[in-house]
Amino acid sequence: MNKIEEYKKEKDGLDVLHDIPRYAAEGWQTITEGDKERLKWTGVFFRRQTPGNFMMRVRMANGMITATQLRTLAEISREFGKGFADITTRQQLQLRWFTIHDVPEIWERLKSVGLITLQTGMDNIRGVIGCPAAGLTPNELFDASPVVKEFTQLFVGNREYTNLPRKFNVTITACKEACTHAEAQDIALTPATKEINGEEVKGFNVAVGGKMGSGGFRIASPLDLFVTPDEAAAVCSHIVFIFRDHGARELRTKARLAFLIESWGVAKFRSELERRVDRPLASAGKDQRAPKHTDHVGVFRQKQTGLNYVGLVVPVGRVTSEQMLQVAELAENYGNGQLRLTVGQNLIIPNVPDAKVGELTTEPVLQELRYDPSEVMRGLVSCTGMDYCHFALIETKGWALKTARALETKLGKTQPLRMHWSGCPAGCGNHAVADIGLLGKNIKVKGEVVEAVDVFAGGAAGCEPNFPVKIMEDVPCEDLSDVIAGLAKHGAFKAMRQQLRKIPQVLPNNVMPAVESSPARPMIRSQEIAEGCAKLLRVKGEEMAVFKSNGQLYGIQNICPHEGGLLCNGWIEGGEVVCPLHGYKFDLKAGACSTDPKLRVKVFKLVAQGDQFSLEG
Repeated sequence: MNKIEEYKKEKDGLDVLHDIPRYAAEGWQTITEGDKERLKWTGVFFRRQTPGNFMMRVRMANGMITATQLRTLAEISREFGKGFADITTRQQLQLRWFTIHDVPEIWERLKSVGLITLQTGMDNIRGVIGCPAAGLTPNELFDASPVVKEFTQLFVGNREYTNLPRKFNVTITACKEACTHAEAQDIALTPATKEINGEEVKGFNVAVGGKMGSGGFRIASPLDLFVTPDEAAAVCSHIVFIFRDHGARELRTKARLAFLIESWGVAKFRSELERRVDRPLASAGKDQRAPKHTDHVGVFRQKQTGLNYVGLVVPVGRVTSEQMLQVAELAENYGNGQLRLTVGQNLIIPNVPDAKVGELTTEPVLQELRYDPSEVMRGLVSCTGMDYCHFALIETKGWALKTARALETKLGKTQPLRMHWSGCPAGCGNHAVADIGLLGKNIKVKGEVVEAVDVFAGGAAGCEPNFPVKIMEDVPCEDLSDVIAGLAKHGAFKAMRQQLRKIPQVLPNNVMPAVESSPARPMIRSQEIAEGCAKLLRVKGEEMAVFKSNGQLYGIQNICPHEGGLLCNGWIEGGEVVCPLHGYKFDLKAGACSTDPKLRVKVFKLVAQGDQFSLEG
């Protein structure tokens, strides 16, 4: 049993709510290791980079927020934090730098304006995302936001949903323009119609098992299932409970719904869902999505006569307290006090009358948060980065802005471009569904560890999803703008996707290195591996990294037991392999971990047979 399962067995994550007043009085140093994890159930996150200063994630179903709520968040950030917040790719805001002492008062202020932070981290259903223009755009089958709210109300604060094997992502959308990366979600409800009893019924098709992390992008599997808006929330709950009751709990890296789908198959999963619902389920309807993708940035006509919504770019999602206050005022002065957050980390001001659009676009803050940005800045998305996330390997937001600004200068006006940054294989920046996806890593250049990326291109979600292709490896971030300028300007991403869709796509191949097909006892030659490097093989179903160090070969398990890093991508220091994810070090001969003595990796035996070695478990 992994340590997180042990913590959950000791007490439910939400039970830590009773301990918050004591920790607020006694200080963060008194928080136990188990409660540091359980705090994430309450939306409060201990950050290793900033001990004593926490992050808080605020839940916002469908990215909907009011000017009053945004103003409160701005004031909290200015008073208790660093004067900024981050918009996430799940349409939520993250506050930073407050202390545990501040938590009770922050929660009271949030509660006073109808905001909560519960279950926004760890093994919970995260923020349910939907079209940020739901109820506004004429390009939707219907307004699906009430279904998002209904489902959210079912699980928030409900302990039936707080002991999942891992995190759980859901999108519920009726937007026809593929704006929520549905195929990367554990549950994806997308717009569809079906003829029932001679009438056309509007509803959703259902797919399950999509993901970004835990081994890479997996495209959600269609369940051949159509649900109406009235039954959608209940069906989603049953899917969650199947995962809760049958999902794997041994290895965190293998505990997503995707792995249960791979193990069971779609037919068995659908059969179990039908058994729990206790009635026959309708087959899939006609997909109503178009191949077109939109980010909702710019000025758009609403379906309400005489009204418009204005989408503003927030570069890499980082917005200052002052900008939040100004946007809140604009929403009240030009709209009806409503606001929306997008999965592209941007803001929308809805319900702006025709007569006020021109005046709104001249407001000073719109020089910073533009409705008419460059194509490079328009499609820029970035995860948190290593400044505030201990999973990230590079400072994504800083590099993303620096690279984008350099590309603006180099390229001038260019084709539409979506450039997404993820600081680690968890893929929080959704790099696998971008025109250009950048995955952070550490490499050694002349003996120095530097921040770098692998470059992917052509990934897509939507009604025509496909995996990206890795086109470059180990590109130092310092060189990136020069390296990808040509790709950004001349990349034929549409044509690339058309070609990629012709390739059979069974397993994700964008993050995990290719594993050579091997017999039970594969053979390997020393000359096949460069000094200080590794080759990945499979031995009796186990992934093994074979390293060459000082001319000798050493075989160890590939998956780091700390957080699932890929040791084959690491490097050797003093007879130890360094995990590229968080720097944990493992002895090549014994498998012992010098960073954490409680950890160990399996060591494989290499038996010489002439000029080859056989590998045995």
